[in-house]
Amino acid sequence: MAGKKIGILTGGGDVPGLNAVIKNVVYRATSDGHEVTGLRLGWKGLTDLNFDDPQSVKRYVLPLTRENTRRIDRTGGTFLHTSRTNPSKMKKLPDFLKQEDFPSTQTTKDGVTTSTYDMTKRVLSNLEKLEIDNLVAIGGDDTLSYAAVLDKQGFPVIGIPKTMDNDVRNTEYCIGFATAITRAMDAIARQRTTVGSHERVGIFRVFGRDAGYTALYTAYVTSIRCGIPEYKFNLEHMIDLIMTDKCNNPSNYSLVILSEGAQWEGYTVKEYGEPDAFGHRKKFSVAEAFSDEVIARSGAETVVSDLTYDLRSGAPDFLDTMVATTFGTMAYDAITSHKHGLMASINEGKFALVGIPDPKLGPRHVDIKNMYNTERYRPTYSSKEGLPVFLTHP
Repeated sequence: MAGKKIGILTGGGDVPGLNAVIKNVVYRATSDGHEVTGLRLGWKGLTDLNFDDPQSVKRYVLPLTRENTRRIDRTGGTFLHTSRTNPSKMKKLPDFLKQEDFPSTQTTKDGVTTSTYDMTKRVLSNLEKLEIDNLVAIGGDDTLSYAAVLDKQGFPVIGIPKTMDNDVRNTEYCIGFATAITRAMDAIARQRTTVGSHERVGIFRVFGRDAGYTALYTAYVTSIRCGIPEYKFNLEHMIDLIMTDKCNNPSNYSLVILSEGAQWEGYTVKEYGEPDAFGHRKKFSVAEAFSDEVIARSGAETVVSDLTYDLRSGAPDFLDTMVATTFGTMAYDAITSHKHGLMASINEGKFALVGIPDPKLGPRHVDIKNMYNTERYRPTYSSKEGLPVFLTHP
C-alpha cells in the first residue's frame, strides 16, 4: 500500500463532526507514507474540475496534510465545503463541456420536459487524472447513493454516514445526530422561559424530511410531544393533549416538536422551489401550519421556532467527535485491507463495516410499533433493558 493516494469528499448538508473524519484519515494515511487529496464541494469537485484551468484546479482540489488539517476538528462545518450534486443526473453541464459528449435522459413532469446528463465517465476520468487510488465519501443517503454507483463502476469507494436525520440504512448512528439533539435540547431549555412567561404553546420544527429520529429523540430527552413523518397523527387529539399539558403545568405552557415532514390526518406537507440534484424540494414550515390550527381550535397563543439550521452549527459534541474519529480510522483500515463498497457503521451498538446501502431502498424509518406511542404522541420509554443505545427493539 505504500505511496497510495486517497481522495476524500463531503457531500450534502454539513454537520458537526465532518472535520474530525477528514483529519483522522489524513493523519493515519500520511503517517504510513500515503497522500490524501481533498475534493472540494463534494461530487461537484469531480464534475466541474477543468484541468486546463489553473483556477478550477485550485478551487476543487486541495492536497491535505497534517499541517493544514491540524486544528480543523475543533470546529463544525466541513473544511472541504459541500454541495448537493448528483453526477448521474446533472441538469446543467459546466460551460466548458459539450452536451453531446454525455448520455442524456429526458423526463416529463407536469407537462415540463427536463434533460439530465450522466457524468460518471467524466468523474472516473478526473479521478484517474488526479491519480487517486481510493475514495472516501462522507454523506447521507444522496451522497452515498452515488458512492454506490461509482463503486459498481469499478472505482473503490468507502462510505461514511452523516446526517442529523440519522436515517441512513445499515447503521444505527450517523455523524451529526448527537450534536443535533444536544443543540435542540439546549434551545428548547432556553425558550421555555419565554414560552412560560407568556403562557403560550411552544412549537418547534426540526429537520426530518422522511424520518422522525431527530424529533423523536429530542422529545425523548425533553419530555414533550412530537409529530414525525412515519405516522399521521389526529389533529384534535394532539391539540387536546397539548392543551391538557398546558393546563396541568403550573406555568401554564406546553411544548411540541415536529419533524419538517410531519403530517396529521387531512394535511399534506407543502413544498416549494425547484427540486435539488436528488429531486428534493424545500418544504413550507409544518410548524406554522400547525400553529394556525392550534390558534383556531383552542384560542391559545403560540410561539413557533424553526431550529433546523441552528442544529448544524458549531463544533461537534463528545459523541459525534468520537464516532467521526473512529469512522475515519475504519475507512482508512478498510482501504489498507483492500476492501471497498463498504460503509463505516454502528450495528447493535458495535462498530462495523457494512455494505453501502442500496439507494433504491430509500431512507431508514422510525419503527412506529416499538419506538413511538401513537396514543400519547411521545417516544416509547419502556422495555429498554438489554438493548444497544440507539437500537430500540430487538
